[in-house]
Amino acid sequence: MKKTILYFCLLLPGVAASDEVVPNTSKGVANSSTWIMDLAPANNAGANEKPAPKAERVSIKHIPADKIVAVSLGGKLFTEYRYGNPTKPILYPVIGPHGIPMTRNFPMKKGVAGEEDDHPHHQSLYYVHILNGHDFWHGRGGVRVRNDKIVKAKMVGDEAVMVSQNSWMKDKTVVCTDTTELRFGETGSARYIDFKITMHASNGPLTFNETKEGTMAIRTHPALRLKGDVAKGSAINSEGIKGKAIWSKPAKWVNYWGPIDGNTVGIAIFDHPKNPRHPTTWHARDYGLITANPFGGKAFKSKHGAMKVDKGSSITFSYRFLFHDGSHKDAGIPKQYQQWTQQ
Repeated sequence: MKKTILYFCLLLPGVAASDEVVPNTSKGVANSSTWIMDLAPANNAGANEKPAPKAERVSIKHIPADKIVAVSLGGKLFTEYRYGNPTKPILYPVIGPHGIPMTRNFPMKKGVAGEEDDHPHHQSLYYVHILNGHDFWHGRGGVRVRNDKIVKAKMVGDEAVMVSQNSWMKDKTVVCTDTTELRFGETGSARYIDFKITMHASNGPLTFNETKEGTMAIRTHPALRLKGDVAKGSAINSEGIKGKAIWSKPAKWVNYWGPIDGNTVGIAIFDHPKNPRHPTTWHARDYGLITANPFGGKAFKSKHGAMKVDKGSSITFSYRFLFHDGSHKDAGIPKQYQQWTQQ
């Protein structure tokens, strides 16, 4: 008959135990071990314990009742994908470093000090264009982008990922559809939104009309404007062109930055090398509107105007919005862009 002997040691005040296990060498005793106590000072107690699980820096939550997908960083709201917005899905608000709002509040919230109430179709961060002659940019003539389904809203690694399916409507007729994939995360002290949209010519041939009025857009915090009563912004593009002269020029990226509430912050927008017509031209104004628009044509003195997509085909565009601390040089935008394109 086998016996098991248990060896115990009394832990005295002021000492701590280790988890080291030494095999028992007693004759005639099988399957036993002796626990050895490490008479170390009590202030080392817990030194070998596993740390508590780290709280998730990024989180995402779909709230169907409010028709939003909310993304938080460090337990605080980063942005909301508002798919119940009347004319198009938008990302609003967008909170940058130091808790600073990076986009204009109007028209979602009116009467905010320092904000102009021009161009009510400039709604924070969004993607629209004039398609088949239908003015989705201004939201006129009975058009809207209707959300059909939130396919995914979950964490994938260190990123929050959301996928939505939308229909571009003219009254009750579907002009085309899209699949939008958004990724949210952090890189160093900056935070980002990766915006990937695939436009499907699902209901017939699709034409992106030649116009400066489009496409991948953001309306910035008024302090990042280049002109106006509260303007304190600066701007540069990947080609070294500065200020309002970046309008209509082709570039891999553009960057606006300036002081807001005692901190310098900025917005950089990256055009992916695999995008059609890369490097894109930019409808980047001095009053706070920044858009990547590869369909400007004559208005931009560009050879790239209208683009046609055959029925049943699709076309994909990918962009990164980087919300950074510090100036253009502080943020190292060229290096940030290079790192993003190599992912």
